[in-house]
Amino acid sequence: MDVKTLCLAVLSRRDATGYEIRKQFAEGPFAHFQKASLGAIYPALTKAAEEGLVTVTAEAQDGRPDKKIYRLTQDGAAALHRACQTEPGDDQFRSDLLFLIFFASLQSPDKIARLVDERIAHYETSVANLHSKAETCSGEEPGRDFVRGLGCALYTAAADYMRKNRSALLEQLRAEARHAAE
Repeated sequence: MDVKTLCLAVLSRRDATGYEIRKQFAEGPFAHFQKASLGAIYPALTKAAEEGLVTVTAEAQDGRPDKKIYRLTQDGAAALHRACQTEPGDDQFRSDLLFLIFFASLQSPDKIARLVDERIAHYETSVANLHSKAETCSGEEPGRDFVRGLGCALYTAAADYMRKNRSALLEQLRAEARHAAE
């Protein structure tokens, strides 16, 4: 999905500032499957406003610039509905960690061990957070429960794989390092 559509999706839930929209991609319900930076969100919101998909209200703040609050219009809701009727593209998985592990032989085994351990901990924390959200938001909407459950399954599977294969990877890297030193 393009960033403009992602912004419309956030605004379908409630009015928000650009910063609040960004938080939905950093730590909110979209954090596990979409990314959007402030550098992409604000131009998308500007375009959405020009197209009549959102309205913008300036709210005065003491000693700071006005806060812009975005609200989805009926046309914006219709555009989001149309976007939801499209067929999805293939899933894309991008990972800086996997890039670093792909080139693990260019790094120390200790660094790779640390990175793998940190990612396992991150996945476990993510699963715990998704489970806690399930307790407070369960039944909210069937699609959201499904996505939350799939997120838990994917993070759990990734952590399990890393735990099971960590030692073999590190043994191979240490063997390569010993061989290179000889």
